[in-house]
Amino acid sequence: MVAALPWNCLRYTEPVRRLIINADDFGLTPGINRAIAEAQERGIVTSATLMANSHAFDEAGALARSLTANLAHFSVGCHVVLIDGEPILPRERVSSLLNPATHNGSHFHAELGTFALAAFRGKLRPEEIEAEATTQMYRLQEVGLPPSHFDTHKHVHMLPAVLRPLLRAARSCSVPAVRNPFGQVWPLSFGDMTQRGLWKRFGQFSVLRSFAAKFRREVEAHGLRTTDGSLAVLVTGMLDLKLFSKILDGIPEGTWEFVCHPGYNDADLDKVRTRLRESRVRELELLTSPDARDALASRSIELISYREL
Repeated sequence: MVAALPWNCLRYTEPVRRLIINADDFGLTPGINRAIAEAQERGIVTSATLMANSHAFDEAGALARSLTANLAHFSVGCHVVLIDGEPILPRERVSSLLNPATHNGSHFHAELGTFALAAFRGKLRPEEIEAEATTQMYRLQEVGLPPSHFDTHKHVHMLPAVLRPLLRAARSCSVPAVRNPFGQVWPLSFGDMTQRGLWKRFGQFSVLRSFAAKFRREVEAHGLRTTDGSLAVLVTGMLDLKLFSKILDGIPEGTWEFVCHPGYNDADLDKVRTRLRESRVRELELLTSPDARDALASRSIELISYREL
């Protein structure tokens, strides 16, 4: 005779879905700093990554210390900048990372394609990547913000030649986690893809997805933690409630990161080279809206920070 199963073995269990909502570009401008603080205090943002070489770094650091001290569910990581900006280290120590044709050779390459080509050709010295990343992570530690994790501007750590020295830098600075920039493509229709002009970007990300398995092996080998993947990277600059809801509908069981860029489109942002302007305002409105919070609650998605990864 077969023993009866306990009643709780037959009970349906909902899949556990946890989500970190991380705001990038903390420190880029005072308006972005203010928006990220508002998106945390009045909205659904649980994490942010701070640019150590940014003009509004000091203000962002003060805001971050206040948020992390008062809120258990907020974490601050390092948004490592190796492209489209200036290094912290002297130019002679990071010469392979600089574009000699602009700003008297004092700035990083501005375009992702140029940077990626240099990486594939072995032109970027790994020791220089590690040194600059270490300096940026250490700058957060100096102002009382030990990074909970790191990611990179324009997701350049997707590239294996860039990832390895970054992981060494993180390990030496005791940074415990890294963004997994890879993830499933959310379920949009053919018409949505065409209407929003996303096919080119989709093709680029599809090629880079071939590095996903290698990424996981490298992260594990260096002893860092990561999520199951990132969401909304492909729709950066296009996020609205419809897309947000579709992305949430497609989240599998596990722990994921939702990447966002809230901000204010003001005079300070006018001075910055970025394609994200009005979209930052729209994202802030979404991230602080009751609709976004309701969308999460109705799907039983738990919000966490990188502290809880």
